[in-house]
Amino acid sequence: MSTNEPKINWYPGHMKKAVRMMEDSLKLVDAVVEVRDARIPESSRNPDIDRLAEGKPRMVVLNRVDQADPNVTAMWRRALEQQGLAVLETDCKSGKGVNGFAAAARKLLADRIESWEAKGQVGRQLRFMVLGIPNVGKSSFINRIAGRKVAEAGDRPGVTRGKQWISLNGGIQLLDTPGILWPKLDTPQTGLALSWTGAINDEILDRELVACRLLEQLARDYPTAVEERYRVAPEENEEGYELLQRLGRKRGFLISGGEVDTERMSRILLDEYRGGKLGRISLERP
Repeated sequence: MSTNEPKINWYPGHMKKAVRMMEDSLKLVDAVVEVRDARIPESSRNPDIDRLAEGKPRMVVLNRVDQADPNVTAMWRRALEQQGLAVLETDCKSGKGVNGFAAAARKLLADRIESWEAKGQVGRQLRFMVLGIPNVGKSSFINRIAGRKVAEAGDRPGVTRGKQWISLNGGIQLLDTPGILWPKLDTPQTGLALSWTGAINDEILDRELVACRLLEQLARDYPTAVEERYRVAPEENEEGYELLQRLGRKRGFLISGGEVDTERMSRILLDEYRGGKLGRISLERP
């Protein structure tokens, strides 16, 4: 296994086009809604959005809160609100929190709505652009709000390609946009976090290395979760590859010569983490 940190730089051509499209479309909307993964709120934040949405009221949707550590999510909520951002916590699989969007949207634009009404523009449509990197649940969020399938959703990055307007009850319109990553990931840790949650396509990764780094973080922050799931207790300062081998041996993933099939164990670990089978785990703190 390679011991170097993974160099991840994934910026397909359609994403560059998406950024240009969003720059052109921002003048059509009143505010911006950014969907992030509650497990990695910093790494799932696209720094381009700060530039793209400058001057626009903004809401951050922390999605997948059902898979994130609730105590850590509360910390993130406070930190984001201190930045002047509205925050909505959701779980789009169950629909939890989604019904709060309309009220949160009107609160976000309360000053503008009051100004419009003072000018006689009563009942003006509220228009929001919905942004987010791939695989944070953006399309599922939109479908939940709309109460019908209007945005294509999938468990792989880059499903949404074009833009479309979606009308909601109560005079709200959403502009759906493709998921975008930024051209250069800031740090190896950012790339790892995006890899752990599936925001980056597994086919371009050293899956074994990614799994080892995830194990090291889980062993440090959530050792009980590892032990309860795999019946193997992490040892202090144990390297990820050693722990991966022990997990694979415990699961009986052996190949010829009695060696552990670490590739298979890596795939299982990432699938089970992403599927929430290790419990509610956050991988970043504010």
